[in-house]
Amino acid sequence: MIVIDGSYGEGGGQVLRTSLSLAAITGTPIRIIAIRAGRSKPGLAAQHLTGVRALASVCQASVWGDKLESTFLEFIPGAPPQAGQYTFEVGTAGAVSLVLQTVLLPLAKASGDSVVTLRGGTHVAFSPPVTYIEQVFLPTIARMGVRAQVRLRAWGWYPKGGGEVELRVTGSSTISGLNLLERGALQKVRGLAAVTELPSHIPNRMAHRAENLLREANIRATVQPVRERGVAPGAGIFLTASYENSLAGFSSLGRLGVPAEKVAEMAVEEFFEFHKNGAPADVHLADQLLLPAALASSERSQYRVAEISTHLTTNAWVIEQFGVAGIAIDEAEKVVAVAPAG
Repeated sequence: MIVIDGSYGEGGGQVLRTSLSLAAITGTPIRIIAIRAGRSKPGLAAQHLTGVRALASVCQASVWGDKLESTFLEFIPGAPPQAGQYTFEVGTAGAVSLVLQTVLLPLAKASGDSVVTLRGGTHVAFSPPVTYIEQVFLPTIARMGVRAQVRLRAWGWYPKGGGEVELRVTGSSTISGLNLLERGALQKVRGLAAVTELPSHIPNRMAHRAENLLREANIRATVQPVRERGVAPGAGIFLTASYENSLAGFSSLGRLGVPAEKVAEMAVEEFFEFHKNGAPADVHLADQLLLPAALASSERSQYRVAEISTHLTTNAWVIEQFGVAGIAIDEAEKVVAVAPAG
């Protein structure tokens, strides 16, 4: 049994998710202590508990400590990941994208295809929005051989949740390495300014402001304003930058008292910061690529990142505890190199 210190590094939920995914894929029993010790509310929140139980059903695991606010967990896989049709409900506005990331690679390694329905928060703070998963993360790992698609059926914002996503995963994936050191020229920026249960002038204002700012910088951009289906009011803007060799995503969520134009400005400013950096992988993609790269079939990966975050270094440490890959991070060059053990 591998013992993982959940307080290591940034001490958040990424330690839990990566540990669970690798436990399921490798069949290794794990014990995690001090879960999310680095957070203001330590222990398992709703989305983490859903991720634990979801993966337990996928690999028929025996689990101890699977309750809200638990800071201790034992997870003993009982079988290799099983393909199938699954439904997992967070029950709050907890991020379904985090549950998705927990089960994705184990199901990609399973024999057979899977369909997973996820219900909860789809676009909430401090987690990758489902739009980012759809437009940046999944297309990038598709280059590595992981074949999956998501369909957003209903939008779920904080605090109501109520969103729904369908994830389809092709099993028996053979994962290859990724070489992503240069992003190439910017081709276009496309975006979505979305609201639910709010008037149409709000997405129009977000889209108009974002397009104007980008065009003032001589960047070709199209931002589509939409009113979508959801159980409660919510708003956000989501930008995807397409470069010759890579994709990057930027977003901002609306909140009471913040004008629609300001919401757009925050997302555009995030894009501008990344664009002048020159790296192909944004700060979110940087740590999300580590696990598929570690699971590649003996093929090394190298990619340059915009920022060496504690999420990245923490995730690298967790992966190395399982012995599946060696990871070297060049802080001066901001290059991540992953060498699978196989």
